[in-house]
Amino acid sequence: MDDTSGNNPQDHDSSHLNADMLHTVLELVSDGIWDWNANTGFVYRNPGWYEMLGHPRHSLANSVFTWENLIHPQDYPQVMTLFDDYINRRAPYYQTEYRCRKKDGSYLWIEDRGYVIARNADGSVARMVGAHRDIHRHKCSVEQLERRNQSLEALVAERTRELSRVNQQLQLQVDENRTLAERDALTSIANRYRLEKALLEECARAERFRRPLALIAMDIDDFKPINDRYGHAIGDQTLLRVVECLESCIRPTDLLARWGGDEFMVLLPESSLDTAKAMAENICARMRTLPVQGDANITLSLGVAERAMGESPAALMARADQALYRAKAAGKDGASA
Repeated sequence: MDDTSGNNPQDHDSSHLNADMLHTVLELVSDGIWDWNANTGFVYRNPGWYEMLGHPRHSLANSVFTWENLIHPQDYPQVMTLFDDYINRRAPYYQTEYRCRKKDGSYLWIEDRGYVIARNADGSVARMVGAHRDIHRHKCSVEQLERRNQSLEALVAERTRELSRVNQQLQLQVDENRTLAERDALTSIANRYRLEKALLEECARAERFRRPLALIAMDIDDFKPINDRYGHAIGDQTLLRVVECLESCIRPTDLLARWGGDEFMVLLPESSLDTAKAMAENICARMRTLPVQGDANITLSLGVAERAMGESPAALMARADQALYRAKAAGKDGASA
């Protein structure tokens, strides 16, 4: 017998009724329920989810990035690994415990479970639902029981406080060292190490949620003659002026980095090729307004590329670099994609 249910008006009405009933149930459930439509990027979260984290109902953006930004930084890598393993069928289920940031800035322990209910023809996730459950009290109770069982609790607590103070000092030093390690010494923008790290993270995010990501590679046209004629001090001043101009052209979410010498790159999350090309053209126009260095105009050549699905960070950088060479070959002072 042929399946004609999709053409039956009663079935259509029934599906709407079932959807309405499901929505009503989710509005009443006290636990935090989420429903992710991976094809559109829309995430529904029921009122219980907002109340659990201290937010007014439906006050946050309905996207996966809302969830990502609430996960404790120390828990984030493990959560994403488990999530990726499940949606890519490397694990039979998705269930984990981690800390989520509440509206007041404190963190709440939750249990997170999710289940893929639909996949696309290529096997990628089409829809996934799950629940966040408050387990904070249980976690705290376990910790309290563990402390009571320690015969030298007072001594341990004091020692813990001492170690905590030392750790805070060490952490401040580590943070300072990390900042220095990820900044270019001359221009104070991100260096090559920071860019490679960010590019790896953004490519993984773009792949996971099927979002656009673009990269602009650029260098200063005829920079060596400026150094040779006016000296390295003037060359350094030129680099600083270029960076100042570039910073005025990019968005807060973009990452400007010095790749080396007179070469720079801009990483543009959530950006298409057209968006990146428009930024590249604006950079060229702004650069032409910089005061002349002696008798040398400061111009840039730029290469623009948008990441393709499945493309590695190295391949994306290579394509942006190739586009830069094409801009050079076309006469410099311009952008190529």
